[in-house]
Amino acid sequence: MNIEKLRQHPFVVFGQEHYNPLGIVRTLGENGIHPTAFVYGGGLRLTSKSKYLKKVYEFESLDEAYYKLLKFIESCEGPRPFILTSDDTTESYLDQRYDELVDKAYFFNAGKAGRVTAFMDKKAILAAAQKHGLNVLDAVVTERGVVPEGLDYPVITKAITPTMGAWKNDMHICNNEDELRAAFDSIRSDEVLVQKYIVKKNELCMEGISSPEGCDMLITIASTYNYYLPMSYSPYMTVGNLKNPELEAKLSELMADIGFTGVFEIEFLEDQEGNLWFGEINFRNSTWSYASTCAGMPLALIWADSQLTGIVDRSLLRKVPDGFTAMVEITDYRERVKKGKVSLGAWLSDFKNADCRYYLGRHGDIAPVASLLGTSVRRKLHLDR
Repeated sequence: MNIEKLRQHPFVVFGQEHYNPLGIVRTLGENGIHPTAFVYGGGLRLTSKSKYLKKVYEFESLDEAYYKLLKFIESCEGPRPFILTSDDTTESYLDQRYDELVDKAYFFNAGKAGRVTAFMDKKAILAAAQKHGLNVLDAVVTERGVVPEGLDYPVITKAITPTMGAWKNDMHICNNEDELRAAFDSIRSDEVLVQKYIVKKNELCMEGISSPEGCDMLITIASTYNYYLPMSYSPYMTVGNLKNPELEAKLSELMADIGFTGVFEIEFLEDQEGNLWFGEINFRNSTWSYASTCAGMPLALIWADSQLTGIVDRSLLRKVPDGFTAMVEITDYRERVKKGKVSLGAWLSDFKNADCRYYLGRHGDIAPVASLLGTSVRRKLHLDR
């Protein structure tokens, strides 16, 4: 990977204010690239506080941010800029403006306007996964309030796409028809995926890139969770390499079928017997990708390099050390220490030994966490209204 050549290009981190794009900023900054950030929404200032940013623009809305982004792209002289996205809403927005951007910048896409958005639809991606031999739990799409016939309870409800409804708040585990009808009262998505629910033993979350047009894929890390939460990810995980060639081959065929180029995350549920069930693909950077950076494989830069060379450089794959752990420190502290699951001493040991900390990062980029903690204190003191 030619870092010096990549440094000649402008890099843009574009999306909602969160600690997910903060991982991209740190990935670039730790490799000597200082990106420009276009962030919008959200009361917490995390990404915008990173010491690695060359410039930050903050906006109330995505439309405003995109207008400024176009002006920025037009002002760039020399090599074409890279645009990196980290949330579904922003990725879908750019995907639908493919024709306007394709000759101006490198960005995550699937070769034509709207194709990424089409595969954000859960029914579409489940069908594609099944087509390529992956295990898929039975699911049906229904209108909100309409109970499908013949359901095998328990089931879980999900918004049909991540850009509709209340996203994760539309998820409900329902053990019978009465519970499903009650769930519809709070669901905001007009269309709902009702899927067979299983009690998971664990999850398998893979981070990688595909390029060009999905024809070549590289999965750098695969994470499993260190404890079980029924409705959410665990904020403390063990990270390794994917050691399942058969699964990797099927995923490679799936990504080629979609034609996606960009950074992605693929999620599976593991049942009590160890079987893997396809969950979803996030067609954008995931928070967990920063663990790949900490393991010596900066996905944002590996993808950018592939855009210039036309190939995915598989020599950049590194062995993840045994026992490599990653932690969402603040969330994990609340989940385990505050709820009495582990002692403070045991947690501090896990914290100290974690190879990746998603909030604190590495190399003294502490302003984002200081901003977060300051906001929390102000809220407790009722200084923020």
